[in-house]
Amino acid sequence: MYQALYRKYRPRCFNDVAGQEHVTETLRRQIVSDRLSHAYLFVGTRGTGKTTCAKILSRAVNCRNPVDGEPCNACISCVGIENGSILDVLELDAASNSGVDNVRALREEAFYTPASVKKRVYIIDEVHMLSNSAFNALLKILEEPPDHLIFILATTELHKVPATILSRCQRFSFKRLLPAAITKRLNQVAKTEGLILTADAAEKLAALADGSMRDGLSLLDQCASDTTVDLARVLDTIGLAGQQETLRLAAAAVDGDITGTLSILDGLYNDGRDMASLLNELAALMRDILVCKLSPDSPLLSGGFSRKELSGLSKKLTPERLFSCLEVIKDASYSLSRGGSVRLSVEMCLIRICDVRLSDDAAAVLARVAKLEVNSEFEIRNSELSRDSANGVNLELTKDKNSILNSEFAKDENSVLNSEFAKDGWRETGGQVAAPSLTPPKDIDVAAESVVSDKTGAGEATHGGEDADVSSDSEFRIPNSEFKFWHDILELLKSDVPVYALLSDGANVQAELRDGLLIVRATNLFTVSTIESKMFSEPLREAARKILGQEVVVRVEAGGGGIDDGKMEKLERLGKFDIFKFE
Repeated sequence: MYQALYRKYRPRCFNDVAGQEHVTETLRRQIVSDRLSHAYLFVGTRGTGKTTCAKILSRAVNCRNPVDGEPCNACISCVGIENGSILDVLELDAASNSGVDNVRALREEAFYTPASVKKRVYIIDEVHMLSNSAFNALLKILEEPPDHLIFILATTELHKVPATILSRCQRFSFKRLLPAAITKRLNQVAKTEGLILTADAAEKLAALADGSMRDGLSLLDQCASDTTVDLARVLDTIGLAGQQETLRLAAAAVDGDITGTLSILDGLYNDGRDMASLLNELAALMRDILVCKLSPDSPLLSGGFSRKELSGLSKKLTPERLFSCLEVIKDASYSLSRGGSVRLSVEMCLIRICDVRLSDDAAAVLARVAKLEVNSEFEIRNSELSRDSANGVNLELTKDKNSILNSEFAKDENSVLNSEFAKDGWRETGGQVAAPSLTPPKDIDVAAESVVSDKTGAGEATHGGEDADVSSDSEFRIPNSEFKFWHDILELLKSDVPVYALLSDGANVQAELRDGLLIVRATNLFTVSTIESKMFSEPLREAARKILGQEVVVRVEAGGGGIDDGKMEKLERLGKFDIFKFE
């Protein structure tokens, strides 16, 4: 009868146990020095060797010919314990014997002297499954056991074991096995079985085992339908997408290509790839990108993807976006575990990764705010570059002080002022660009008035001439501008980064002042509720009070509106050259 590889190659002595030297060496020294405890508690995740070490220990303490603390596995005691014919060594499963009656029967039997070996050993696996009454029944015999009795308890959930039990046991923690240790063991088993296991296939199996030797051997057993086990066979047998397919899927999702992302998913789905495994691979990739971004030289990468591949995607993602992606994948994985449409859950997950605006969790909001901050910094840098470029142009004031730009500036096609100024009445005179009559552009419906210096004694605007004095005392005011008050409010809020990032998004948030009422309009209900929150509304109300000089009522509503973008852009450009000063 065929025997599974993880049972066939289960270690029979301490030296064969991989990756748990801190446990096996301690147990061997206790056996050699005859300093055995009456109760042991083995703690660790699945497949790390807890039950295996318990069986080896039960044979070692009863072996008639021990060798340096190791069982000989050849004497009558070792053979009898191994094949189950000696009833003094008993293995119990607490999951199926969790009642108090089972423990009471065990306690009554435990006081009898062993019939054929030196020590009576009880191995209780998954001990955390015992009921409270069963733990209480076990407590008395653990506290005062007979000399011939040894308890070996094993559990994967230490927090469920009562403190009264823990204090009476020697606890050994079994580590999660490293991929290198699992790979080495898989190569040994494959060689013994006559299998050709490629290096990349062994590494992939070790990564999928997730620290469990039993899982690694079971996966190898599943893939060993032929004498050659390579990476392609592992991916096909287990239903994995593969590194390149996962990278293609992640790259399309990061770029926001919903059509391309769903097309790749459709191909993987039709090829029979396991969707839960696909989400796990995607989560591992996002986790590695996050580690690579936060600590480029970190040794904590899973090893499934090269640093070059991770670096390419890392440049497109912020830490906030990565956290959002991981939250979305986690929610989708939980959804799969509860049933429902597998394909629909994965498609919804990928669409949310493509467009972070479709997620309303805290991580998605942070990602959106971070994107706004990056865009704001980019615009500030661009404006600084434009300003530095403008300062390098030779600007000269003519005698009448009305010409502010020379012909070189007018000829520059990259200047922010060319065709716009031509439309509004600027004219070229004598190789220079002369200012038009100081009147606001026609497409801006605002009232302008000029204030003439007291020296002229005139009550009207001066439009030219050599004697005209257009000095810093002359300025044009655009009272009750449709947007200037909002611009000043945003300037005041720049120190509060989250509030400024949300409110300065002109495509989604606009404002209007009407009879002492500040109306803020947002394009979606999520933004409306965010602005209405105390964190956003109070700084906005305080800034509006300072700018407008009076208490205002802020009302937030859904909808569009606001000043025309073209008007705002033109006025902002004119404002850079101090032609208009807005109040």
